Amino acid sequence: MSSEHTDEAAGSVDFIREKINADNATGKFGGRVQTRFPPEPNGYLHIGHAKSICLNFGIAADYDGVCKLRFDDTNPEAEDQDFVDGIIEDVAWLGFAPDEVVYASDYFDQLYAWAESLIERGLAYVDDQDAETISANRGGFTTPGVDSPWRDRTPEENLALFRGMRDGEFADGEKVLRAKIDMNHENMQMRDPVLYRIRRAHHHRTGDQWIIYPTYDWAHGQSDAIEAVTHSICTLEFDTHRPLYDWCLEHLDLPHETPEQTEFARLNLTHTVTSKRKLKQLVDDGVMSGWDDALMPTLRGVRRRGYPAAAIRAFMDHIGVAKTNSTHDIELLESFIRTELNATALRRMAVLRPLKLIITNWPDGEVDLREAINNPEDDSAGVRQVPFGGALWIEEDDFRLDPPPKYYRLTPGREVRLRAGYFVTATDAATDADGNVTEVYCTYDPATAGGQAPDGRKVKSTIHWVSAAHAIDATVNLYNRLFTDPHPGSGGSDPFDSLNPEAREAVAAKLEPALGDVAPGQVVQFERLGYFAADLDDARVFHRTVGLRDEWANIQKRRQNS
Repeated sequence: MSSEHTDEAAGSVDFIREKINADNATGKFGGRVQTRFPPEPNGYLHIGHAKSICLNFGIAADYDGVCKLRFDDTNPEAEDQDFVDGIIEDVAWLGFAPDEVVYASDYFDQLYAWAESLIERGLAYVDDQDAETISANRGGFTTPGVDSPWRDRTPEENLALFRGMRDGEFADGEKVLRAKIDMNHENMQMRDPVLYRIRRAHHHRTGDQWIIYPTYDWAHGQSDAIEAVTHSICTLEFDTHRPLYDWCLEHLDLPHETPEQTEFARLNLTHTVTSKRKLKQLVDDGVMSGWDDALMPTLRGVRRRGYPAAAIRAFMDHIGVAKTNSTHDIELLESFIRTELNATALRRMAVLRPLKLIITNWPDGEVDLREAINNPEDDSAGVRQVPFGGALWIEEDDFRLDPPPKYYRLTPGREVRLRAGYFVTATDAATDADGNVTEVYCTYDPATAGGQAPDGRKVKSTIHWVSAAHAIDATVNLYNRLFTDPHPGSGGSDPFDSLNPEAREAVAAKLEPALGDVAPGQVVQFERLGYFAADLDDARVFHRTVGLRDEWANIQKRRQNS
């Protein structure tokens, strides 16, 4: 069994693995390491969850331990089997295989029995107050709580009432079971928290067997204990819940050693919202086509957009594990995506805003096959044959009748290189009534096949192209930031105030024939334009994953110079 793990990016052991190393050194938990990833199936996973997934499964792998995928399915109104199935798929796509898939609902009988044991020991009581009254009577950080008038019921009374709750004798919300701790505790979570509530809702696994459901705080720690979790790793918002986590476990007869909760900083990214509630609103309001929309920061969304799972894992390793929350630039994540795709993506040519280029001295009807490299970073990727004829599509930005200063692409009298093709010189252009260029005319030099001139002359620009006779029509979705504000919702503002109305642009593109063979989800580099993923459902739709420009490098330079 491995005894330690080093965070190579930081050059040191992160604080969670440091704790595990110390535990193993003392023989705590018998040197055993077990973690879990416990999502609630009330939505699909987002990019923030990837950090917890990588951490929990990564720790288990580092220490030859166990990591289970456990669904915290204690809130039946919001949960669904589709979310369960999607989460299992997302974890697998990210590259991890749980040792077992389990559910909090697997333990409903044991959780109920433990609740009765608390009641019998005078540590829990049934409260008749409604949720609003309970919340108001908890007080505040400077205001003491108010004891429930039902707090001193006898264990016998409470047990009878609790069983009545279970058996359907009371209406939803009429009664709850609360832990009897301290209504003046400095930690608000310890002021007699609710353990069970009545909810007549169909559960996706247990059906209508139960009408009372445990709260997160009652189910979480006890599920850890049942499963023999050693290190229960949560995000920082649960740090105030840890005393309650410990209190519950201290008052129960556990089948294994008592697990320990440790908190770490969650992942925050600029221009991104990772609240499930907000993401659901985007879907419900029709702003997004679904949880798997390529603009969504869900794992299903970024998969459709073409983010490689390996790049996400590498990014999570790089940012490491911290004790305080911070926000990372999304450009840093994109730099990892770009690095991965640069090494793995095939190169292809596509024209997003087509302008017809006519080679006036090209032999009528002749088709040439030009050899193009599939990936200059990978010799094993080989080459392909690209058809070339007398009519081509080029980007409209690659020609100017009246060029600005330092414009080196096509303009009347200017010679450029067609990638993997020939040198061409623009001679004339046709325009419409508004002066817009509709066609460009040029001549080619037959001696420059392959893009080299025998006399050694140089050109200042190389542009890409697609044969008009062989082009495939496609829709290409171009994406900008979903939120214009780097920190949407900061300062108490509504994050939707900074929704970017220009976050998505669909263009009609022309693709080289080889792009007709791209597999669903495959990412290719459109030369000079960026990385694009073939849609998972429609072979004639592509999504821009990231551009070619390394924006993170520019951000770093600006910060160094500031």
